[in-house]
Amino acid sequence: MRARATCPLDCPDACSLLLTLEEGRLLRVEGDPRHPITQGFACAKTYRYPERVRERLLYPLRRVGRKGEGKFVRVSWEEALDEIAKRLMEVLDREGGEAVLPYHYAGTTGLVENQHPLAFFRAIGASELLETICATAGSAAWEMTYGPRLGPDPEDIPENARYILLWGINSLSTNSHLTPFLKEARRRGAKVVHIDPYENLTSRFADLHLKLRPGTDAALAYALAHVLFREGLLDWEYLGKAAVGLEEFQKEAEKWTPKRASALTGVPEEAILRLAREMGEAKRVFLRVGYGMTRHPGGGNALRAVVLLPALLGAWRYPGCGAMLSTSGAFPLNKRFLGGRHLLEGGHPHQGYFRPNPKARAVNMNQLGTALTELDPPIRVLFVFNTNPLVVAPNTGKVKAGLAREDLFTVVLEQVMTETARFADYLLPATLFYEHPDLYTSYGHYYLSWNEPLSPPAGEARPNTWVFRELAKRLGLKEPTLYWTAEEVAESLLASDHPYLEGITLERLKREGFVKLNLPRPFLPFAEGQVRFSPPPEVIPTEPLPEYPLILLTPPAHRFLNTTYGDVKALVEAEGGEPRLLIHPEDAEARGIRDGMLVHIRSPWGRITRKAHVTEAPIPGTVVLEGTWWEKWAPDGKGVNHLTSERLTDLGGGSTFHSTPVEVEPLRLA
Repeated sequence: MRARATCPLDCPDACSLLLTLEEGRLLRVEGDPRHPITQGFACAKTYRYPERVRERLLYPLRRVGRKGEGKFVRVSWEEALDEIAKRLMEVLDREGGEAVLPYHYAGTTGLVENQHPLAFFRAIGASELLETICATAGSAAWEMTYGPRLGPDPEDIPENARYILLWGINSLSTNSHLTPFLKEARRRGAKVVHIDPYENLTSRFADLHLKLRPGTDAALAYALAHVLFREGLLDWEYLGKAAVGLEEFQKEAEKWTPKRASALTGVPEEAILRLAREMGEAKRVFLRVGYGMTRHPGGGNALRAVVLLPALLGAWRYPGCGAMLSTSGAFPLNKRFLGGRHLLEGGHPHQGYFRPNPKARAVNMNQLGTALTELDPPIRVLFVFNTNPLVVAPNTGKVKAGLAREDLFTVVLEQVMTETARFADYLLPATLFYEHPDLYTSYGHYYLSWNEPLSPPAGEARPNTWVFRELAKRLGLKEPTLYWTAEEVAESLLASDHPYLEGITLERLKREGFVKLNLPRPFLPFAEGQVRFSPPPEVIPTEPLPEYPLILLTPPAHRFLNTTYGDVKALVEAEGGEPRLLIHPEDAEARGIRDGMLVHIRSPWGRITRKAHVTEAPIPGTVVLEGTWWEKWAPDGKGVNHLTSERLTDLGGGSTFHSTPVEVEPLRLA
């Protein structure tokens, strides 16, 4: 059997895939040639998806060993659900809903299995999880500047863009289906420039790579603006109609001469001048920004400064030009009932045993370790689904201490045996994306898509929503939306009169698989309207500490996506078999470190051991650990987030993974 499905993983491409299955077993994954963005190819990691699920979880399990030991016995669904409901009821009666915390993220981006389980938690008044680990700093910055999260249509880039800036994004690894559009634009004469603290695949693809010190993006953006103002390279006609607060911004830009910015950023003064002049002459600029620059204490302000550059040039007047962070704001779905959001409004009648709490306690997901070890009153019940927090959350040592609490009852819904799963009291087998129905948007293009189940669930795996429906029954909850099917959730989401959704029905999505939003043509999202230059973005550099003089970056590896593919041996081997620290020769020589040597990396929050790779890829003063590796592949069995902190960004309460001050010391020859 060969059929179409949407890739569920946390990637802007939201690819349409062709799956080959035999008796429910996934044999092959290919890109769908019909999809205008996927264009018939899948990324290096997705081709290996069939290998990821060879050792999947198939039956409910109950812990019998110590927490973290990974010893379980098989139980029936009835036994598991009855016991979970009993423990949950005891905690709710004794301590109330805020003693319960759902921890979840984007292990699937399907709206039903990603978000609708939250209806259960909102119905019992559980603590709210603030989903801030990835995008909130960037989203807050974008919305403060432009409003809706929109960008150019990627399909318009080749014909119109004549200067392409890839800033703070390794797009060949994390947005690979943008690459054909970039190649075609270059064939038509566009220049491609990459701005990033270290050389990676995208740097080698680009015509020019400029390395800057981590966390100094705002200073570089101001210096470019300084030159544009000084040399009269702006589109004053556009700015006269659209700009708000431009005078304040200009005064700030005047302070950032190329010489001053060069001293802070490490980018040569001549390179700043050349880049500004080339952008100013081209005008038709496409700027693709990533979330990398936002993972710093000043990340929100940095992104604001950078994404204002195309507005100075009037680039938004041309299709395929302007800036892109995310396209997610273009999907005008009716989300009022998704995940029980209406229960947080406080005005919806609720007939269940427990009343929803409109003022529920909020927990920032970047501070899970503190929440599990210090929160008062404490979290007593933790549900984990669609994520692997023991590896991906900051300050792993604190997270592990929290998960090891004997008085914490932990339920994990998972597809494979992850590090977090080993700490579960009950481990419940979750379905794969081709075993349940779901609706998908994108944050890198403008296609809405639907997945039909292509196979019955393997073993006794069940969708997330099924698990929480069953628990809701056992708790006697009457809220109707808890029991909606995936189709009912989708129908509710599509019940919008926005023109972008005109003619897009569930029936049509089921028939066609994917449908493009009804965007106006030409699509010029910010050709008119206001662009807010004030308050002027702040320059908040990322600073090392005297005892920790290097800054550690932890960007994605080419063949991993968060921890989803961390158990696929072929991908692990293709990434070198183990995580390696990239360190510049100057920094290595100063510390007596040679290539291949084992080194200790220590931060104020922990210490790990890695093999050093001496390379000129990073800018001096910066070290890089690519990929969120499973702990078992590391020399010391410890993940990178043993080093990172729970500090939050200036805007949006986001993570600061790329601002970790560290020191590196030699251990011994490998």
